[in-house]
Amino acid sequence: MTENTKKTCLECGSELFGRIDKKYCSDQCRTQYYNRTHSKNKNLYRDINAILKKNHTVLQKLNPSGKTKVSEIRLLENGFKLNYFTNLYTTKKGITYYFCYDQGLIKMENGFYALFKKVEFD
Repeated sequence: MTENTKKTCLECGSELFGRIDKKYCSDQCRTQYYNRTHSKNKNLYRDINAILKKNHTVLQKLNPSGKTKVSEIRLLENGFKLNYFTNLYTTKKGITYYFCYDQGLIKMENGFYALFKKVEFD
């Protein structure tokens, strides 16, 4: 290689020797580079999964019988985040059911929600 075409490690900046397509000086630098560049996405996934788990736990706690009615205030006081759910189902009449895994809820009038446990039929 000539002086002008020296390649450096993407992580630590040290000069690379060997293969022409080499990007890192060691496995440690390769791993550190990957972890550093992908940590933002990993944190995002981890944070969203933690919120979904918390929402599921809150719904289980407030709905031990499998069907009940609670106020929005009570949901929020227990740490429930209304904008996080795993899936939803909208009926032909336009009623939307929100689910956090097997726990469901539907918004009712006067700031209340009906909670229910999803039942699977074989």
